[in-house]
Amino acid sequence: MLRLTCVVENGAARPGLRSEHGLSVLVETDAGNVLWDTGASGETLLHNLSALGLRQAPIEAIGLSHAHHDHTGGLAALLKERPRLPIYAHAEIGRPRFSVREGLYAVGLTLHMEALAAHADLHLCAEPQEMLPGVTTTATIDPRPFPTGGSPLHQTLQGGRLVADPYADDISLVLRAGEGIVLLCGCCHAGLRNTLATMRRTHHEPLRAIVGGTHLRDAAPAELEAIVENLAGEGRPDLYLNHCTGSNVIDYLAREYGGRVESFAGGATAEF
Repeated sequence: MLRLTCVVENGAARPGLRSEHGLSVLVETDAGNVLWDTGASGETLLHNLSALGLRQAPIEAIGLSHAHHDHTGGLAALLKERPRLPIYAHAEIGRPRFSVREGLYAVGLTLHMEALAAHADLHLCAEPQEMLPGVTTTATIDPRPFPTGGSPLHQTLQGGRLVADPYADDISLVLRAGEGIVLLCGCCHAGLRNTLATMRRTHHEPLRAIVGGTHLRDAAPAELEAIVENLAGEGRPDLYLNHCTGSNVIDYLAREYGGRVESFAGGATAEF
């Protein structure tokens, strides 16, 4: 059994849920449960878990797609309720992140790494990590020959200087689903085609679905056409898209893709 429930997203598919610009998905498997990202705030995360009847659901581990606060802002509140949970993320997740929109402000982890290490069991690695049987992180998304989902406003520190953020910490999850796999993304800053190529170096099962944010809202038409062709070569997996994908892209894919395309808002579920 594999069930994905969108806990936090920009929109809500059920009454009583709060929406915010962020993402959190509960992954339920026969081996246990994983929370993928924690939304932008503890208030919204905990409220929605309660509203969905999941506040007391077991969580064996947390996975973080990258450091941005709209994916990690609920960490402190969750760890207060569930101290010492294992957290799986890329080794570069602790690097400070900034946005230069309307001045310079931090957009990375809201908990310093020292505080995070004091309250959680950290598993930080650039290689794939098995969180639970059938739940594995991707390695560093590299190389990146195809367009990425970045922004010139995002910067990080390197050698004491601000430089363009390479999103080195951006990863996704690969989930076993029967005889196939599901790719669960956070923002896919590294680029969807690059992420798929990295995944294919270690996983060769049929791709049943792609779920989550894909940061395609500003993608060029040629890139969207290339993605449709790429996914056709993958057997046209189902698409459950949200967050930074862009409603314009979801509409485009619904017209042009030739496979199942759904918006995956807060409260929505997908079972495999």
